[in-house]
Amino acid sequence: MEAAPSTAAVPNLDKVDFLKLQNGSDIRGVAVAGVEGEPLNLTEPVSEAIAAGFAAWLLEKKKADGSQRLSISVGHDSRISAKKLEDAISRGIAGAGLDVVQYGLASTPAMFNSTVTEDDAFLCPVDGSIMITASHLPYNRNGFKFFTNAGGLGKADIKNILERAADIYNKFTAEGLTSSKGKALASVKRVDYMNVYTSDLVKAVRKAAGNIEKPLEGFHIVVDAGNGAGGFFAAKVLEPLGAVTSGSQFLEPDGMFPNHIPNPEDKTAMKAITQAVLDNKADLGIIFDTDVDRSAAVDSTGLEFNRNRLIALMSAIVLEEHPGTTIVTDSVTSDGLTTFIEKKLGGKHHRFKRGYKNVIDEAIHLNSVGEESHLAIETSGHGALKENHWLDDGAYLMVKILNKIASARASGLTGGSKVLTGLLEGLQEPAFSVELRLKINQSHQDLKGGSFRDYGEAVLKHLENYIDSDPKLQKAPVNYEGVRVSGYGGWFLLRLSLHDPVLPLNIEAPSNNDAVLLGNVVRAALKEFSALDTSALDKFVQAS
Repeated sequence: MEAAPSTAAVPNLDKVDFLKLQNGSDIRGVAVAGVEGEPLNLTEPVSEAIAAGFAAWLLEKKKADGSQRLSISVGHDSRISAKKLEDAISRGIAGAGLDVVQYGLASTPAMFNSTVTEDDAFLCPVDGSIMITASHLPYNRNGFKFFTNAGGLGKADIKNILERAADIYNKFTAEGLTSSKGKALASVKRVDYMNVYTSDLVKAVRKAAGNIEKPLEGFHIVVDAGNGAGGFFAAKVLEPLGAVTSGSQFLEPDGMFPNHIPNPEDKTAMKAITQAVLDNKADLGIIFDTDVDRSAAVDSTGLEFNRNRLIALMSAIVLEEHPGTTIVTDSVTSDGLTTFIEKKLGGKHHRFKRGYKNVIDEAIHLNSVGEESHLAIETSGHGALKENHWLDDGAYLMVKILNKIASARASGLTGGSKVLTGLLEGLQEPAFSVELRLKINQSHQDLKGGSFRDYGEAVLKHLENYIDSDPKLQKAPVNYEGVRVSGYGGWFLLRLSLHDPVLPLNIEAPSNNDAVLLGNVVRAALKEFSALDTSALDKFVQAS
C-alpha cells in the first residue's frame, strides 16, 4: 500500500515572470500543455497568487477595515482550463480572507454588472470581480479580467497586481497552499447571476418598445455563439421577447472551439452566421466572441454589420438619441465613416488609438472636459455606451439594435432588419481594404540592443518625414496613433502594435491599383530599415 503524499512537501513551483503575463489591461497566458513552443505559464499556483494579489489590491483600494468582509465574484467562459483556474482563483481570494461568489459559465459584461447590481438574494453588489477568459485566443490559452464598480482595471493596476502576485508566489509554502484549499471550501458560495443579467437585458428591450411583453414576436433571429459563453442569448433573451431562434448554432459551450473561432472579426465566423441567416431565411443574425464583450450582426440579405458598418449603425442609433454627440473610435476606421458620422448624422468623429480600453477612457476623458460623448467603439466589435457604465458589452450592443427593430415595429413600421440597413444609407465604403503586418526582428543588429518600440518609433518618424516631401500625399491633420496619410483617393495608416514587435499597415483605396500605389509609398520609405520584415507588403505590391 502506498503512503499518502505528505502535505508538508514543498511544492515544486516553476519560476515565472509575472509581468510577462500582462496584456494591456488583461492578463493572458498558456493554461493547457501540449502545444509545441508554448510552455505553461498560467498554472494553478500562479493563478492563486494573482487572485491573492487582486484581493490585496482591492482591500487597499476599498480601504477596508476588519468590520467589513469584502466579496469577489468569479466567472468563466467555455475554455477547457476554466474549472481548474476557477478553483485556484477561489483559493487565492479565500486565502486572503475575502468571500468568493462563483457564477460558473458567465459573460465578461455580466461580471462587471455584478459590482453594480443591488440584490441581496444574489449576494450583490460584490466589491470586485474576476472573469476567467482569453477572448478569441486558441484553446490552450486563458487569462483574467478584473472589475470594480468603477469599471475594468487599467494597465497600471494590472502591473501592481502582478507585482504583488510575484511576491506572494515566492512566499508560498506547502502548508499555506493546503490551508487556502480549506478556506476556499468554507467561503465559496455559488449563484446563478446570469439570470439577473439576462432579465435586465429583456427589460431594456421591453421598455424601448413601450412595455410590450413580446416586442420581437414573429421575428426570426439566429444566434452563433461559436461554442463560447454567449449561448444564453437565444433562450434567455430572444425567446422571452417573442423571437423565433430556430437555426441558431454552436450555442453549447465547448472550449476546443470545434466549429470556428468565436470572433466577429474572423471571416470564417462571419461566413458561418451569414450562411445560417440565409439558410433559415431569418430576419437577423447575431454573433458573439467567446466572452460576449464583442458582437456583430447580419441582416436578412446577408449584409454584415461588423467593423465600420457596426460603428456606423451604432452611431446612427446613438445620434438619434443624442444629436451632435461625439463618437470615439479606434484609429483604423475609414474616411467614409468620418464623412457619414459628421455630414450625414451631424455628429463628431473622434478617431483615437487602437485598444478598447484606450477608446473607452478617451470618451470618459472627453466628457470630463465638457465634450459630450455617448459611444466608444472599436472596429474589433468592442462597443461601450455612457448609459451602460461605459462597459464594452456585446450583448448590450445587440440589445440597442433589437430596441431599434422593436420600437420601429411598435410605431407601425415593418420590414425587420431593413430598418437597420436603412440607417446605413449614405455610408461610403472602400472598394478595397487590406491589413498587412510588418514584423520587427528583435535580434537584428540594426536594433543595436535597443527595444523594438524604439525601433518602431524611428520607422514612423522616418515615414512622416518622407511623406512631407511628396505633394501628392496629405498627412491627417488630427491623428493620435502612428502615421495616417491620404492620397490616390484612399489612405493608409502605419502604427506600432500595442504589445507586439509588429507595425500593422492598413490601406483603403477606391481600387486595388490605388492601394498598390499607397503600398509602394510605404515600401520606398522603409527600404533602409533592414530589421523590418516587409515581405507581406512586398508580396501584396508584386502580386497586384
